[in-house]
Amino acid sequence: MAKQKRSAVESEVRATVSSVRESTEPKRRKLPGKPLEAGGYTDEHAQSGVSEPLPELECFPNQYPGANYTVEITFPEFDSVCPKTGLPDSGTVSIEYVPNKVCVELKSLKLYYLAYRNLGIFSENVVNRVFEDLQKALKPRKLKVRGEFSARGGIYTNVEREI
Repeated sequence: MAKQKRSAVESEVRATVSSVRESTEPKRRKLPGKPLEAGGYTDEHAQSGVSEPLPELECFPNQYPGANYTVEITFPEFDSVCPKTGLPDSGTVSIEYVPNKVCVELKSLKLYYLAYRNLGIFSENVVNRVFEDLQKALKPRKLKVRGEFSARGGIYTNVEREI
């Protein structure tokens, strides 16, 4: 009798643990495209987010165009979506630039970053996309973009591009 009771309790505990696991595991977002084979990447994954429309980066005239000074901007709440798994990616994106004729307006930069929240894009592509969009808008004397992305499976990813 005691064995049957213990067995019933163990079954109930297993069912409860399974239910809790299911309710607390992150839900994968379904991204458009073909279903994946196990472990397979496609060109569609690699190119995801690279040419999606994003909000315009607004600029204002540099009031000290002859001065050689550096602007550093850090956004510690960057979020995007992994194009393969649909799981969220997060990290810090930092910009360092020496302005030429214009400077980036911060509110437009924040709105630009927020547009990545639902965008499927790899971390490497994030840094390169931000770099190219800033280079096009600012035409700075010097530019560096660094992405420090949170651990996924115990692996941190840092990506940096500069001129």
